[in-house]
Amino acid sequence: MKNRAIAFAKRNLIEMSRDSLSYIFCLAFPLAMLIIMSIVNESIPKEAGMTLFRIDNLSGGIAIFGQTFVMLFSALNVTKDRTGSFLIRLFASPMKSRDFIGGYFLPMAVVAVLQALVAFVSSFVVSLITGYELNPVGLMLAVAAVIPSAVMFIAIGTIFGTLFSEKAAPGLCSILISLGSFVGGIWFDVEGTGGIMEKIGKCLPFLYATKAARAAIKLDLSKDAFLIPILVTLCCALVLSAVASLLFGKKMRADLS
Repeated sequence: MKNRAIAFAKRNLIEMSRDSLSYIFCLAFPLAMLIIMSIVNESIPKEAGMTLFRIDNLSGGIAIFGQTFVMLFSALNVTKDRTGSFLIRLFASPMKSRDFIGGYFLPMAVVAVLQALVAFVSSFVVSLITGYELNPVGLMLAVAAVIPSAVMFIAIGTIFGTLFSEKAAPGLCSILISLGSFVGGIWFDVEGTGGIMEKIGKCLPFLYATKAARAAIKLDLSKDAFLIPILVTLCCALVLSAVASLLFGKKMRADLS
């Protein structure tokens, strides 16, 4: 069972590594935003008191922003296999639905971890240039702290890829990328804004994922800053992963019948 899932995961990782767009969206684009927002932060007068784009806040947000593109490619991987005859042939093999889910989740989780490492190493370099101190221990903790959110986004992408077509799934992911960026507190202070934006943000898991990443970087492991956000994100990741597995299994049985 494990060997089948790992073999399928290797195949998916190789397929993704051949797609140049995966490097652009999963690595280059988040890094470009990190650099651009850091430059924007340096141009903001200190008297304004705006700290959202300061590297100790920005790095966690960028890590979560990058994971939204992991969600997109998770959806693309599933829809691409569904569109062709590849999955139909594999459905006739001894592979179970859990092998397929493991095969889709594992390579994307590896990509998400590598993506976080690149983002946090780049953030540390930026901190040295700009003079804002980042604790290396906090950055290492943040790599672990963003794993639940990575699983959550991979699960969402798998659900979209299972339920929708090759044309519809990416579009829905794009909508969620925009929504997650705004209500997730990546580009502005949702909680400071208040009103309906704060209410929406607190009803969705994206804000909690961003808060957990930022708190980990600052080594603020208090209940409100880190523990509650990481638990909410972890619970969402587990529930969505279970939903993804059930939906894929149902789709698999329907295609075989």
